[in-house]
Amino acid sequence: MRGLVTVAALLGATGAQAASAPTDHTIAPTPEIPIAPASDTIAPSRINLAPATIPLAPGAQAPVSPGFDAARAWAHLQKQVSFGPRPSGSAALKQCRDYIIAELKKVGLDAREQAFVARTPAGDIPMINLVATIPGRRAERVILASHYDTKRSPNFRFVGASDAASSTAALLELGRVLKARQNEFTMELLFLDGEEAVNWEWRDPDNTYGSRYYVDAARKSNTLGGIKALVLLDMIGDRDLMIRRDASSTPWLVDTVWDAAGRLGHRNTFSNELTAIEDDHAPFMAAGVPSVDIIDLDYPQWHTAQDDLQHVSEKSLKIVGDVVVAALPDIERRLGR
Repeated sequence: MRGLVTVAALLGATGAQAASAPTDHTIAPTPEIPIAPASDTIAPSRINLAPATIPLAPGAQAPVSPGFDAARAWAHLQKQVSFGPRPSGSAALKQCRDYIIAELKKVGLDAREQAFVARTPAGDIPMINLVATIPGRRAERVILASHYDTKRSPNFRFVGASDAASSTAALLELGRVLKARQNEFTMELLFLDGEEAVNWEWRDPDNTYGSRYYVDAARKSNTLGGIKALVLLDMIGDRDLMIRRDASSTPWLVDTVWDAAGRLGHRNTFSNELTAIEDDHAPFMAAGVPSVDIIDLDYPQWHTAQDDLQHVSEKSLKIVGDVVVAALPDIERRLGR
């Protein structure tokens, strides 16, 4: 997966800035993804807009938006793991994609496919991002994203319970929550293909195929400016959850999420220690989109056969889901200024 640098000397007594990461881990400008001839725009949306709001009777109260249901998210995680390894281009990933589409449909959301062909070290691989839109009062959109592919592993069976079934499961449940919420901005659920490198080592440009393609397509269709923020989830299932501040994310957006975590009593989980992470938010950051990566890379089972159901937790999904829901009003207020 992605590169990681832990910034050991974080905050001195004087509150000075953390030292910059070594140059060999510096995130270089995102290279253009080599794409074989294929559609370079998002397919026409099949989104069914929500029906007009019916005025409430005098004295009636608006329905309360449902909270994040960890049991539902856990069921989504288990289902993905049941498909087995899910690398890009595989039949198992298609099963997973069909499941995501069906589950979104159950809560009233239609997903559209953004298909492309990526030229990888293993040859041309067809990949598909999924996009579901929840209309808000404003047309500008806030993207909540996760990759849904698993690492290609020739030497052992890798089912990716945390990486990335956990974040995909949380995103599916967030779709249900946000569908019932009065959103100031349009919310876009983005399930990204091809985050994982085809080769075992994470080396550019062999990674983040889906996010690079999405950003490039948005640029070509002149819709990039409508993206106001990206909240990226990745590897959030660890039983011993520890999420550090990503130094390569947008500071105000990181602060907003961490403040929400503090209000909910999760300061020990959302650590103030800094890391620098290469992940699917990098192409968005390079394009000027404020972004935050919520990820736990302090996970001993990362890219091993032990990234399974025994090492992930329903409680961890609940913590992250609640924090994202709690942070959204503050994100909307900041963007609405």
